[in-house]
Amino acid sequence: MTTIVAVKKNGVIAIAADTLTTFGNTRLPASMDSSHDKILHLANSHIGVCGSAAHHLVLASLLSKTPDLQLNSKAAIFETFRKLHPVLKEECFLNPKEDEDDPYESSQITALIANSSGLYGIYSMREVFEYTQFWAIGSGHEFALGAMQHAYSRYDSAEEIALAGVEAGIAFDKNSAAPITLYKVTVNNTTA
Repeated sequence: MTTIVAVKKNGVIAIAADTLTTFGNTRLPASMDSSHDKILHLANSHIGVCGSAAHHLVLASLLSKTPDLQLNSKAAIFETFRKLHPVLKEECFLNPKEDEDDPYESSQITALIANSSGLYGIYSMREVFEYTQFWAIGSGHEFALGAMQHAYSRYDSAEEIALAGVEAGIAFDKNSAAPITLYKVTVNNTTA
């Protein structure tokens, strides 16, 4: 799957990801994949997407066509993905079924969003979280969280902490591999 992390520290948010794509037991390394970057760049946001490889292309297409794209708060992200859900089902043929007991249809998407307003996570039932320090998603997330917990008090740089997280994912998760992509954004002073 992947290791995607985002870190907020000292007025900077860094988002980073590995670049390996997997299909079951088959690995597609970055050197053989012309679109290996798992982080989308839309409006003023960086969006790290994990799960099905189809999500990246679908979200890039739909979000680029969304004129009122708002990803600058929990409420705005929820509304954006709530409006996208029926489009995902009708135009992109999303299968919204996960577990029989789920309270809502699933959008099947897990993503981290980094922009000048903050650091957010969006999950399959459109749950949105805003993180104050760091978070990770993907199959390597547990390793990344442990590494970033250790690094957060030791490093001043959001970038160094993010790299430590993805490097841990790469070291221990069979579905993550180098090289690493990393982007950063300055936090808006009114939201810091």
